[in-house]
Amino acid sequence: MLLLAATLHSWGWAVVGVYVALIVGAGIWAQRRAGKATATDYFLAGRHIPVWAVAVSTLATAQSAATFVGVPQDAYDGNLTYLSANIGGLLAAVVLAWVFIPAYYRLGVATPYQMLETRFGAGSKLATSWVYLIGRVFASGARIYVGAIPVALAFFGDREPQHLAIVIAGFMIFAALYTLWGGLESVIWTDVVQVAVYLGAAGVAVILLYRYIPADTNAILDALRQGGNDGGSKLTVFTSGVRSTPPFIDFGGTFTLVSAVTGWTLLNLAAFGTDQDFVQRLLTCKDSKRGGRSIIMSMLIGIPVVVLFAAIGLLLWVVYNRPALMGDHAATIRGDTAEIFLKFSLSNMPAWAGGLVIAGVLAAGPAGINASLNSMGGTIINDFYRPMVAPGRTEKHYVNAGRVAVVLCGVALGAFALACARWQPRSSENLLAFVLGVMGFAYAGLLGVFFTALFSRRGTVLSVILAMATGFLAVLAMQPWVWKIWAGLVPWIGDDLAKTTIAAPWRLLFGTVLATAVCALPRGRGRA
Repeated sequence: MLLLAATLHSWGWAVVGVYVALIVGAGIWAQRRAGKATATDYFLAGRHIPVWAVAVSTLATAQSAATFVGVPQDAYDGNLTYLSANIGGLLAAVVLAWVFIPAYYRLGVATPYQMLETRFGAGSKLATSWVYLIGRVFASGARIYVGAIPVALAFFGDREPQHLAIVIAGFMIFAALYTLWGGLESVIWTDVVQVAVYLGAAGVAVILLYRYIPADTNAILDALRQGGNDGGSKLTVFTSGVRSTPPFIDFGGTFTLVSAVTGWTLLNLAAFGTDQDFVQRLLTCKDSKRGGRSIIMSMLIGIPVVVLFAAIGLLLWVVYNRPALMGDHAATIRGDTAEIFLKFSLSNMPAWAGGLVIAGVLAAGPAGINASLNSMGGTIINDFYRPMVAPGRTEKHYVNAGRVAVVLCGVALGAFALACARWQPRSSENLLAFVLGVMGFAYAGLLGVFFTALFSRRGTVLSVILAMATGFLAVLAMQPWVWKIWAGLVPWIGDDLAKTTIAAPWRLLFGTVLATAVCALPRGRGRA
């Protein structure tokens, strides 16, 4: 029986209906407001989007389903150390606003890869554009998979592959239609509505979860302080990541202070500085100063958002793991955090609140997909189709060609999301670490190339291509299932490190260092 159909009552359905109406209304309003006469209008929203809207839309893509599902799971199973990764985000935002974004505006580019053409030559733009497209399929496909899990649980009561496939197909059809219809401006304003809905759902959930626990705040906090792994605190935010024995750094620690200022800083630099999915939004502002302010604002907004979703995981843990506090409300439940959250929402919340949570799930799932399709379509048109296949055509022709590219990209994203349904359950990582780790395949090489372009006078087209391959292979070699095969055979690695699962931020750091070294090896022709 469908879990949602069996438990959601009329008021809940009414709330879901209001959400759908808001999304449709936002899309119609944005489409009429914009008018999309040129490819620049379609792919860069005419460069007139306000800073706050760009910040919120960027947040939608950076977090969305990975936050709605992954952060509560991480807090429920562990503690609050994921918050420390925001240190890397803030450090990256300063560098982006100071170096990356001004360079893009100064050169007047529509994609960051056009800057590389100026710096290294045409071949570098083509190579990095292809790597971006492949990496975006990986990153967005993984997020689509994560977003499909709670929706499948809500509508089908399970996460079987066939039900995930139905949800993923629905996401892609919805996202493609919106992207085809209104371009990036429609995407941004739709993102604003989706963020408002899923944050509203999270806020209501925290309040109702807190009120459901028949204990005062001090008792709840005491339970959390003593409920962590090995008797530690679930309220722990910072761990150093430094050890007293070789290799002295905890390379298996995903969220530590050391990884925050290294790997997570690099991840944010790569995402917001080299990934067209994010850079495209920052280029919709009037000038580089506004673009820089939008990324800093997005990072700052993201911190309380993470706290909000982590609170859901912590309170759910109290409800189902501290019967002494719950009294008559004590209960046990099986399943992962997404399933536990949905069952609590539909069984223990008022009908309207359960409907709001379902609306939040529906909002978080496709949030950011629209922009991914738009940015991928923009890259294909601006970096390949317009200059190489059909130069000198009308703007209407390029807009229509971009719509075809959007459909093809939607098929690719959906296919990889289905592949993740098989891949992630077999990995040793939870949903959040899995999504973040997948990004490293493309980001390591891209960062190496962009660091060389912006901070040196070295590098050639050939070294760019080799650097992209080096970054990909380095991250692949450190994937848990690959690392276990070969690391123990290399004497200088050591038994302790060979048995360690190299965490996502460290895979990105090592891959970036190697890619930068390869890219910067030959002399170049100057800075961009």
